[in-house]
Amino acid sequence: MEDREQYVRYQRDRAVLAAIGAHLDPQVDRITVRLPRSVAESAVAAWDRDELGEVGEESIAEYELRNDAGDLALIGLMITGRGVWDAEGVVVDLGVMVVAGALRAALEAGPHE
Repeated sequence: MEDREQYVRYQRDRAVLAAIGAHLDPQVDRITVRLPRSVAESAVAAWDRDELGEVGEESIAEYELRNDAGDLALIGLMITGRGVWDAEGVVVDLGVMVVAGALRAALEAGPHE
C-alpha cells in the first residue's frame, strides 16, 4: 500500500495557508498598477465580448484556459470602471486575485522581455 501520510501533512499545510489568507484578506484588497495601452485595450475588449456558446465538457487545460480568459475580462471590467487613461496606458486599482492570476499566467508562459 502506498504511503499517503504526506497528504495529511499537506491538508494541515492548506489549513495554515488558509489561516494566513484570512489575516491577509482585510489588509490587501487592491493594488494600483500601470498597464500599457495595448494590453489594457485588449482586457477591455475581453470584458465587452459576449460569449454566446454554452460551456460543455472540457478538459482541465480547457477549464484553466477559460478561467484565465475570465481573469482578463475582470481586469477589463476594473479598467472600465475605475481606470485612468493617459497617453501611454492606464492606471487602475486591480483586485489581488486577478493580479495573482496574471502573475501566474506570466510565469506559466515562460521568460518574457
